[in-house]
Amino acid sequence: MTSEWSSSEKKIARRVFDAALQCELAEVLLHFKAMAANATEPGHMWSTEEYLSKARREIDSKYDYRYSQLHVVFGRLLREGRISEVELAGLSEENLQLIRRIASP
Repeated sequence: MTSEWSSSEKKIARRVFDAALQCELAEVLLHFKAMAANATEPGHMWSTEEYLSKARREIDSKYDYRYSQLHVVFGRLLREGRISEVELAGLSEENLQLIRRIASP
């Protein structure tokens, strides 16, 4: 599953990757703020901390910007609906095929 990334593809990949990551981080922050605002007893602190720890582990494992991993990352993001094929326009057909294959259920 190796494919070369041209310099223009690397720019596209970085833009798509960063946008998806920032969007997901914004969702986590919004959820965190709601949980913190609704915390009325000490136990709520720990459930909030647990939520943040889980979210961090998931994000850290999902967003890996090594070129050897981008097909998997983009395939997963595409499957989850976090990115669209339109955003990947400009990638080589070989890279797109690998990403689509990974995105398929």
